[in-house]
Amino acid sequence: MDFRDYEQSVISFERKGRSGEVVLVVCNFTPVPRENYRVGVGRPGRWRELLNSDAVPYGGSGWGNFGGVEAEEAEAHGRRYSLRLTLPPLGVLYLKPVESGSADRGS
Repeated sequence: MDFRDYEQSVISFERKGRSGEVVLVVCNFTPVPRENYRVGVGRPGRWRELLNSDAVPYGGSGWGNFGGVEAEEAEAHGRRYSLRLTLPPLGVLYLKPVESGSADRGS
């Protein structure tokens, strides 16, 4: 997605499995939380937070997205849809789109 945001020290990228499953990875390399940070995605719908390295169970401060976020029709990084995320300080998020008809156990 974006590896050029050196001003905010954030990178984001997608990993795709052989089955076509997508995982979005967003890394914030500063001790400052980033609120309302937009990351472009290729599909609408809900995205579940699989991992938040700043979650309280991992000893973090709890900054995050309450288990998931809805993609909005707002262009970012050359993509039609985007996620508006809260990026934890010095943290990493893994997000995955929730398939239609599947239970969203993350929220």
